Amino acid sequence: MPQINPTAIVAPGAQIADSAEIGPYCIVGPQVVLGAGVRLISHVAVDGITTIGEGTVVYPFASLGSRPQDLKYHGEPSRLEIGANNQIRENVTMNPGTEGGGMLTKVGDNCLFMVGSHVAHDCVVGDNAILANNATLAGHVSVGDFAVLGGLCAVHQFVRIGRHVMVGGMTGVENDVIPYGAVTGNRAHLSGLNLVGIKRRGYGRDDIHALRNAYRLLFAPEGTLAERLEEVADQFKAVAPVMEIVDFIRDDSSRSICQPKLENVG
Repeated sequence: MPQINPTAIVAPGAQIADSAEIGPYCIVGPQVVLGAGVRLISHVAVDGITTIGEGTVVYPFASLGSRPQDLKYHGEPSRLEIGANNQIRENVTMNPGTEGGGMLTKVGDNCLFMVGSHVAHDCVVGDNAILANNATLAGHVSVGDFAVLGGLCAVHQFVRIGRHVMVGGMTGVENDVIPYGAVTGNRAHLSGLNLVGIKRRGYGRDDIHALRNAYRLLFAPEGTLAERLEEVADQFKAVAPVMEIVDFIRDDSSRSICQPKLENVG
């Protein structure tokens, strides 16, 4: 049987794995599913149609699955899906989706959400992502695998954050960030590639060299971005990380691509 503290309130209908633990003063709604080994430390509120994957640990005063902060939401049965082995620290908030965004907010596996970070309605967060203290995702944001979002950063609605991106602390991100990029600033600009993260993920020297050359070419002052993109695609078509950037830029998006200041192109 799951370990449920006598001060916790678990609504009838909730599906709780036998190895789950629900600590003091937690509240679990009737449509919640907690997987094997999930731990709610204490004072955690989980509501709505919310699934939490096995091994995820949720710390005090987190609120997961409550009504989206969207005036267009009218009670539709949208969902929040949280993957396995995540660390969700104190005061984190995550909201389910809305009819305007596919009815689903989804979080991958092995992520770390530090104190006070927020995942709004209809966001998609990949695996191994890190949101530092008070990092904030507005609605409909996508965050790729291994992305790191610094403390107090804020990401605009519908922005795409590529894989292996580093977002600096206190950065406002209004435009899409290419995979492997690093952005900083009051309004984000590319400050180069996330070379530290790329090396930590085990990318070889050839791939890193190609990424650096492709970055210089892609954001050179000559020609248009569309022309430079086709040149990069032709020159580096056999280099998978570079083509990931090319495909990212080619994808449909409602936001522009975040670009560097001229001094960050070299």
